[in-house]
Amino acid sequence: MKRLAVPERPQWQERLDQCGFSFHSLDGLYWREGVGYAFTAREIDELESATATLQAMCLSVVAEVIEHDLFDRLHISRAAAQLVRRSWERGDPSLYGRFDLAYDGAGPPKLLEYNADTPTSLFESSIAQWIWLQDLFPEADQFNSIHEKLAAAFASLHAAMPAGAAMHFACVKDHEEDRVTTEYLRDVACQAGIDGRPLFMEDLGYSAETGRFCDLDQVVIERLFKLYPWEWLLADAFGRHLAAEPIPMILEPAWKMVLSNKGLLPLLWQMYPDHPLLLPAAFSPPTAGERYVAKPFFSREGANITVFHGRQAVLVTGGSYGAEGAIYQEYHELPAFDGHFVLVGSWVVDGQPAGIGLREDKTPITTNASTFVPHLFQP
Repeated sequence: MKRLAVPERPQWQERLDQCGFSFHSLDGLYWREGVGYAFTAREIDELESATATLQAMCLSVVAEVIEHDLFDRLHISRAAAQLVRRSWERGDPSLYGRFDLAYDGAGPPKLLEYNADTPTSLFESSIAQWIWLQDLFPEADQFNSIHEKLAAAFASLHAAMPAGAAMHFACVKDHEEDRVTTEYLRDVACQAGIDGRPLFMEDLGYSAETGRFCDLDQVVIERLFKLYPWEWLLADAFGRHLAAEPIPMILEPAWKMVLSNKGLLPLLWQMYPDHPLLLPAAFSPPTAGERYVAKPFFSREGANITVFHGRQAVLVTGGSYGAEGAIYQEYHELPAFDGHFVLVGSWVVDGQPAGIGLREDKTPITTNASTFVPHLFQP
């Protein structure tokens, strides 16, 4: 695994604009042109195998939480727990997720967290970095079958839907990254034959007369992709109606509430102690003298993270999460290349490893301001 200086493409901003990647220069710089990471085929195989193993382990945790009623440990309410149970028992499908891994090629990948409910950096991982590869290194390869696996997943969903049935694709208004991600998924679904309809979360309605969720045209929402966290959905005014039946088929499904919760990490460690892909994690802080990280049960994009050396906080990020408390994970610093700390995001689509996207930062904590860097490997 190496960080390479590579040629900048002429008018690369226009090239990204043309493919629909409108937020490439968000906050001044998001897409990192002029650099890339090179992997060996062995390293790619290791990442793919680790991702498949972690996915299987995580599904075992969901079953354990439901069987032994461990929802309180995750600060998941009784009402939400019922949604999780019903969703799991129905076998509600999952579309995608992203494992965040610390990896340098010298040792096994280490799981930092699982973005199982609302993962972003999808379009740049699937489309933008593939175009970069074709422009600069057409003879090389990339761990990236994200688009193909999404298309296959939507084709399977379409085959199970009644003729003429629609699926709504919702995100928050005025959030460009979420809009592009949601529109990309809607486009893939439409190519698979699904009647994909755009919707903003602010326009999601509920009809007391019919007892059904609906859009602004009063069309009943039977199937919903929402780039919106489950805990926010349940806290909204209409969230209480999710306890009634029927509710839409929702992607990601309610059982993903277990996997998007940072309490997943200590539960994984309890079920698979000393597993080479895991870091020690617990629901209470370790003894003084150790280096560890406090992560809120519900948090995203590196918000409200505290790094401790012993009992002293040495690095803190801001944010609005953490009211429910935190879990504690052994500190494992991201590998640094040329002064940049790099995180490997490994994608799962329809339960299968599908590719990677890399984020890097000048600090060891990856946030929403960290840059995206493409990759390649020689087959």
